[in-house]
Amino acid sequence: MNFLGNLLWFIFGGFLSGLSWFISGLLWCITIVGIPYGTQCFKFAVLSFAPFGKDIEYGGGIPSFIANVIWIIFFGIPMALENLLFGCIWCITIVGIPFGLQFFKIAKLSLAPFGAKII
Repeated sequence: MNFLGNLLWFIFGGFLSGLSWFISGLLWCITIVGIPYGTQCFKFAVLSFAPFGKDIEYGGGIPSFIANVIWIIFFGIPMALENLLFGCIWCITIVGIPFGLQFFKIAKLSLAPFGAKII
C-alpha cells in the first residue's frame, strides 16, 4: 500500500513539491547563514517525494526549540496553514483521506522541523 500511495503521490504533485523544496534548499545553502534553513528544506523534500510509510520523530532540546520558534514566526505558520488547508480539501472525499493525512503530517513538520527526524 505504501508503494502505491507513494507512486500516486509522486505522480499527482509529489515530484513538483519535492523538487521545489530541493531547489529552495539549494538556494538557502548558498549563504552560510541560510544553511540550517536549507537542511530543513531538504528534509521537506525527502518527505514530499514519498510521504507514505514514513514517520516523524520529534526532539532536539533547547537549541531546536529556539530555532523552531524563529522558524514558526517567519515560515512555519503560512506553511502549516497551507498544508492544513490541502489536507482538509483532500479529506472531503473518502478516497482522498490517505492523502489528506499525509498533508497533516507535513503540516505538523512545517511547524517544528528543527530536531525532527524522518524515520
